[in-house]
Amino acid sequence: MELSTVDSTNIYAMDHLQANLAAHGAVFFAHIQTAGKGQHGKKWVAEPGANIAMSVILDTSFLSLTRQFSLSVMVSLACYDFFSCYAPDETSIKWPNDIYWRDRKAGGILIETMVRGNKWQGAVAGIGINLNQTSFPPYVPNPVSLKQLTGKHFNPVTMAKELCEKLELRYQQLRKGQTAEMLAAYNSHLYKRKQEVKLKCGPIVFTGIIKGVSATGELLILKGLRDSFRFGEVEWVMD
Repeated sequence: MELSTVDSTNIYAMDHLQANLAAHGAVFFAHIQTAGKGQHGKKWVAEPGANIAMSVILDTSFLSLTRQFSLSVMVSLACYDFFSCYAPDETSIKWPNDIYWRDRKAGGILIETMVRGNKWQGAVAGIGINLNQTSFPPYVPNPVSLKQLTGKHFNPVTMAKELCEKLELRYQQLRKGQTAEMLAAYNSHLYKRKQEVKLKCGPIVFTGIIKGVSATGELLILKGLRDSFRFGEVEWVMD
């Protein structure tokens, strides 16, 4: 569904999912988002009509609640597959699910779930990808768009359809249970893997070497404050 204006594609999609008005595979694309959602309650800021802002409803009833990170891996890989087709080398996935080019953020993912009892019924994957925007608010750190990298203008609707094709391919991998192969691919594209980085846990800033990410989504660190961290326990410190 193509929307001219919406507060948040994730809110819109989740409302439809919960009301049984939309099912697996439904896509909600917005030209203008007035209150786009990012991780940790942050806003996703995007120039109207310039980028991809969409949410996809996904059937997760075949996955246990303990395997939620597998869905994040799937969506991250699909976005990586899409962006790396157009960007120069050095596209990566920044844990847990941002798309980076070098040290600059090109896209973000927000996955929200619907659980009934102890069964995972479905999820909404919100995706924002910077396509044509070249001017960003000063409070948005280190952004980058495909137009900045290539000098080309892209049709957001056409590009969103192409991204959906990448999502379908990766989703079929997930349905087939190829989670180990997908995690290996995710780790092979992981931002700063095998490099020393600066992280913050509470008030403590420390350095460590990114080893990889576990099947349950923990960031694995060598020579750091701890060996592993769950999402929300540690922040990147970007110089």
